[in-house]
Amino acid sequence: MPQIAQLAETYASQIFWLLLIFGLVFFVIGRGMVPKVMETVGFRDKQIADDLAAAQAARDAADEQEEAWRKRENDNRAAAQDVISKAKAKAAASTEKKLAKAQEKIDDQAAEAEARIAAASSEAAAEIESVAAAAAQDIVVRLAGIKVDKATASSAVKKAMANG
Repeated sequence: MPQIAQLAETYASQIFWLLLIFGLVFFVIGRGMVPKVMETVGFRDKQIADDLAAAQAARDAADEQEEAWRKRENDNRAAAQDVISKAKAKAAASTEKKLAKAQEKIDDQAAEAEARIAAASSEAAAEIESVAAAAAQDIVVRLAGIKVDKATASSAVKKAMANG
């Protein structure tokens, strides 16, 4: 084969060009570009680490603010509950006073009504006695034909009402 025969003649020049291209690629890429790429990667890693640290610091600050807000909210809620309980106690005391006044009025009205009922009852009883005494006088006159005086008839009616 003719290609194999030419190999020995072109072998040295191919190795020369191979080493020259390899050296050129090594120095241009290996010594020129790779350090710049590594520097960029390092810079990006540092920037990412700084961003993560800033994010963590912001998260910590937000957590502290949230905790302070929760504490203020709980304090405000406790103060509101205190105000509500005081208002309830004040309202209960006011209601208690109003109920006591109303109960006092009702008791006074009930006492007045009982006094009026007792007076009306005793008045009615006295009237019943006088009517019964008059009726007893009239009945005795009609049945027995005897005239009884008012005092005797009244005393007989009182005695009968006391027994019955």
